[in-house]
Amino acid sequence: MSRTAITEKNQAVHRHLRLGWILLLVFLSLGIILETLHAFKVDLYMNTENKTRRLLWTLAHAHGTLLAIIHLVFAATLRILPRENPKLQSSGSRCLTAASILMPAGFFLGGVSFYGGDPGLGTILLPIGAILLLMAVLRTVIAMKDLDRPADSEEKGKQQASP
Repeated sequence: MSRTAITEKNQAVHRHLRLGWILLLVFLSLGIILETLHAFKVDLYMNTENKTRRLLWTLAHAHGTLLAIIHLVFAATLRILPRENPKLQSSGSRCLTAASILMPAGFFLGGVSFYGGDPGLGTILLPIGAILLLMAVLRTVIAMKDLDRPADSEEKGKQQASP
């Protein structure tokens, strides 16, 4: 492995660790805000006409928190893979990051304005985020095959093939 590849892998690990902890802080804070709105029976949140808002904002909090934890697990997965995986570090990473923005934002925006109990237009972000999340998970699953091979087995194969 070259020093550049190791640096890129470490940068990806650090990026997802940082993002995971930041998202966890944001969405746990949102959960505290929602609990406070509930505790003080704020009409914006607790009024029976706002049942849709309450559900969607709770889903935004839950999905955001879960996605924050997935970033931390993704960083750990990148760290334990024995070899560099540029596809996982680039497209898998970008898909996970985009999903972490789109899904909670879709739930939250869907609850900002809603129509007769139906979520608002913000929910259009949800299927896009869900597909991106599936793509990130699929990339990660494919990269897991590297766990079956030691890091230097590929290098040994290259050395034996060269005259």
